Parts: sequence; C-alpha cells; structure tokens
Amino acid sequence: MIKRFSSLFAGHIDLGDMGTDATPANDRRYNDEELAGIFGKTEALAKTMDRLGFYCLWFAEHHFQHEGYEVIPNIPMFAVHLAHKTKQLKIGCGFNIAPMWHPLRLAEDFAVADHLTDGRCIFGVGRGYHTREVETMGGHLIDKEANREMFEEQVEILFKAFHEESFSHKGKYYTLPPEVPYRGYTLKELTLVPRPKYLPVECWQPVVSASEQGLDFMMKYGIKGIIGGGSALLLNNNITKFHEAHLRAGKTSQPGTDLCLGISFHIAETREKAIKEATPFYQEHAKMFGPLGFLGKLTDEQVEAISRRGGIPDADIPSLEWACDNGAWYCGPPEGFVEYLNVLNDKFPGLEDVNVQSAMGTPEKVMIEQLEIFGTEVMPKMRMAEAAD
Repeated sequence: MIKRFSSLFAGHIDLGDMGTDATPANDRRYNDEELAGIFGKTEALAKTMDRLGFYCLWFAEHHFQHEGYEVIPNIPMFAVHLAHKTKQLKIGCGFNIAPMWHPLRLAEDFAVADHLTDGRCIFGVGRGYHTREVETMGGHLIDKEANREMFEEQVEILFKAFHEESFSHKGKYYTLPPEVPYRGYTLKELTLVPRPKYLPVECWQPVVSASEQGLDFMMKYGIKGIIGGGSALLLNNNITKFHEAHLRAGKTSQPGTDLCLGISFHIAETREKAIKEATPFYQEHAKMFGPLGFLGKLTDEQVEAISRRGGIPDADIPSLEWACDNGAWYCGPPEGFVEYLNVLNDKFPGLEDVNVQSAMGTPEKVMIEQLEIFGTEVMPKMRMAEAAD
C-alpha cells in the first residue's frame, strides 16, 4: 500500500511560449541568466513540497541544454543546498548518469552529500539517453552494448566503494587502483574517503525496457526501480516483470514491491478543463521527448512533424485524452485522483512509493498550484499505509 508521495522534476525553466504552435524544441535558446533561474524555481518547489509533507523531490542530471528543458547538472551538490533550505524533504538522484562520471568521483560526491544532508539525499543511477551528453562526456550511448557494459561495471565499482572498507577492481573499463608505486609501496587497494554515512546505500534506477538481463542485474545489487513519466498503468507488464525478477532472485515480493510509479497529472474542476489547461504542456513534452523515443518508435515523418512549428497534429501521436483514457495521465478533479490512486493500491499491493509530476514545460506558478491541490485535497484522503521513518 502507498506510504509516500514524491515528485519528479527534470529541471525545465519557465519557457514562455508552449505547445505545438510555439517555438520548436531545437530552436529554443536561452541566456545564462534565464537558465540559472532554475535554482530559484527549484527552491520554491522544494519548500512547497516540504511544507505539504511530500517525501522526496527527484531531479534528473542533464548537461548542455540551452533549450531550457533539463538544466540541472549536479544533483548531489544541489541536494546539499536544498537540505539546508528545507526541514525534512529528501532529494532524489533521478538519476546520476553513470557513463558520464568516473565512478569513484560519483561515489565521493554522494558520500559527501550523505554526510552534509544527514541522509536526505537518495542515490540513483541511469544509463542516459542524450547522445549530446553521454558521448561528449566520454561515455558510450550509440553503442548500446558498450553503454550497458560500462554502466554495469561502474555500478559494481560504486557498490564496492560504498560498502567495503577497502576494495580493488579489474574490469574491461577500469583497473582500480592502478598498480603504481606510492610512498614506498605498490598500490593494491583503495578506500573511499569518506564513505556514506548511512549503509547500505539505497539505490534506484529507471525501469525502461525491463529486459530480464537488466532486471536481474538490479536484483543482484538490491536496486529499486522507478517507472516514471506517466506510465504507471500503461506499463503493467514492466511491473509484472519486476515482480518476476524478485521471485527469480529468491526475494519475498508482491506486485509493486521496491517500485516507485510515476504519474503525470493536472487537477481542475472537470476532466475537460484539466485537459484543456494541460494540453500545451503535454505538447511541449512531446516536442522534447518524442524524437528521443519516449513516445514509442516514431517514423522519420512523425519526428519531422513534431520538430516543426504547428506540426503535432500531423504527427499522429497519442493525444492527452488518449493518455488519460489509458492511465498514463490523470486529468480531472481531486476526488477522481483519489479513486485513481486507490486503484493502484488494490492492483499493486506491494507498492509504497508514487511520484506525481507536472509535464515538461509547466510554469512554476502552475506547478506550485498543482502541488498545493494535491497536498491538501488528495494526500489527506488517500488510503495509505503508515510510513516508516
């Protein structure tokens, strides 16, 4: 049963014009002052969520996005700041993109954040999906197998560094430590300084393809899964696959155990009004993520249509009405959202965590209004298990 509500914010600035008739995604460019506005916006969101009793604000790590869609490059550093601006809200790394990091630098950054926030930064790793980011930072993405191999080796190193007093590693991509002379002896092992304050480290990862190989890797390290971006009911099959992976690993599990489900939402007096208000945000989300594969496999013609001004009606992609009908979104009054979430409670008895989020592009004022409504008119009326500290 649901214990905690959180929210995912990928880090978009207030874009100005939005929707199919607005500036195409690839034509957006903002100056540094506008892009740096993300810090004040995010602080306002964090303070609102802290006051309303949300559990965690999850961020996404991204780089080089002058288009203004995802502009938070370092989550652990941001978590330290926000922990000092809030009282109890946790900050989630959703996700640190491992192929863009040296694993020991990532381990150190998180360990420092764990100490300075007193455990209020939640660790998470992902493989990445922007070639501009991952390939520029020296990782692999175009070569999917190399991306998987590097990621899995990095996770192995991270867990060694976190949980062993001293460690060594020899793999395809890393030899740690290098066998070099140091102060009169040859290096054979390393110690992470500092190690995280709280062990074992709780770790989360996105569940996307839900391949058996990928899920079994998550089980090996006890990594929890986030199915996000408005796919809670659309991806029932992924929830089943995750549950089956638990059982293969000999773990006690119910459908939903160790998962967080993400639901995009917009609350208004009626479903029709909510859909009308949210459609420009939904369309902006499609402009950003459709060409990256988040709307399913699109043809070249569909990508071209999404990428030009006014082209979404010609792209033949799912409408917001369709997304609501199929459970990927909720649009409507608060009481309907309570019913929707209680369906999740009944359908997935192991589920304890839910992310509710506004679509890419939603202005700060609207996001805060939506969080206020959810926090005051939905959360108090939910059937929820008593959350552990």
